[in-house]
Amino acid sequence: MKKNFLLIGSLVMGMAANAQDSLTKEAAKTEIWEPVPKIVTPGNTNSEPPSDAIVLFDGKNADQWQRQKGGPAGWKVENGELAVVKGSGDVATKQSFGSCQLHIEWREPATIAGASQTRGNSGIFFMGKYELQVLDSYNNPTYVNGQAGSIYKQHIPLVNASKKPGEWQTYDVIFTAPKFNTDGSLQSPARITVLHNNVLVQNNVEIKGNTEWLGQPKYTRLRDKEPLVLQDHGRDGGQPMSYRNIWIREL
Repeated sequence: MKKNFLLIGSLVMGMAANAQDSLTKEAAKTEIWEPVPKIVTPGNTNSEPPSDAIVLFDGKNADQWQRQKGGPAGWKVENGELAVVKGSGDVATKQSFGSCQLHIEWREPATIAGASQTRGNSGIFFMGKYELQVLDSYNNPTYVNGQAGSIYKQHIPLVNASKKPGEWQTYDVIFTAPKFNTDGSLQSPARITVLHNNVLVQNNVEIKGNTEWLGQPKYTRLRDKEPLVLQDHGRDGGQPMSYRNIWIREL
């Protein structure tokens, strides 16, 4: 009887092993081993760039920037910050970008001046055309598709995650560039996801076209890559805005 139990046990174990082997072979059919993703070393802090990032501003100089129409950037670099100089105009990256991941930190003036759209107004223009609004939106009523975290005049932020004036704030952005057909017509629109101070405020929304102050947005054909632009909101005499820790990853 004991031998029979041992024989039965051996048969059961063999059947279980065969079944497991069959499952392993079946699972292997859906396993992908190549290509192996390249190794990227993340930063030790939220603001520290990963190893494959392009650093656009590290607090030392504005060498990666120029006036939007060419020439040296007119903004000043001091205390590790890139600060708007009144009336100097927008600055643009010398390098062009399409789809990307962007980290940027910004600070509104500690002293409150103005109201609504005149309180620390600036903006980040992807491909020079699509604006992520920068504004002092802490206890500052304004039209909601123009407050901080909005895609200006297109998408209202999901929440207002603004900090007090004078405190550093962050945007972490995933931007998907638009695609155009050879005849210049739109093939696929741009899309954008934004975290404001680590809070989701835009969830893969479709950009409707170029940012417009007046009228409705529409697309105009662009190259595959265009400069990133930071705005000097000159209509209100310039804003004493500051930026720091700007890095970007091409996608």
